[in-house]
Amino acid sequence: MEKQFLIDEIQLSESWRLFKIIGEFVEGVETLYGLGPAVSIFGSARMTPDTPYYQAAKELAGLLAKSDIAVITGGGGGIMEAANKGAAEAGGKSVGLNITLPMEQKPNPYANISLQFNYFFIRKVMFIKYAYAYIIMPGGFGTMDELFEAVTLIQTHRIKPLPVILFGVSYWTGLVDWIKATLLENGNISPEDMNILTVTDDPKEVLSIVGHTIDLTSPA
Repeated sequence: MEKQFLIDEIQLSESWRLFKIIGEFVEGVETLYGLGPAVSIFGSARMTPDTPYYQAAKELAGLLAKSDIAVITGGGGGIMEAANKGAAEAGGKSVGLNITLPMEQKPNPYANISLQFNYFFIRKVMFIKYAYAYIIMPGGFGTMDELFEAVTLIQTHRIKPLPVILFGVSYWTGLVDWIKATLLENGNISPEDMNILTVTDDPKEVLSIVGHTIDLTSPA
């Protein structure tokens, strides 16, 4: 009897979890619907303001904001902070999608549109759904997760073939070379899959790619 009671309690708890999940989806859609052209910028939370990539993220986000393109980040520190700061200081829409973690990620103060998530998968849906391009700055496992999430969805035609831009030639070249030498050479991806990725160090090239994509995909 006690065992059955525990099973029933667990089932009830799981059922209520579904409502929490639906609630996060609803809040995300209601907040970001109508955002307009936007890009998602991913990168390490560990980058400090004195690093070149922090400064590059800030500059790039400022250029995007001045072109009326919203900037979406994970809402935390490092590259996320830099991108939100650059967009906000340029007078643009600066979106922070923060995640609740056991070692709590502190939201940066530069997001003028902010959401808090408990579930990574819902947060990733928002990153993908509302962006016209994905800019991947140097980062760690979380950044890799976001990179390959976008690439996989494009490769499998689950979303439009939007640009995935790896910013930082010296940082990303080794990974791209490994993909070519290992995945491509062994037939685990197709040659055209390599076209999903663009590697650059030039903020103006990124802006040009994003602008061209928005022109092609925006309603007339």
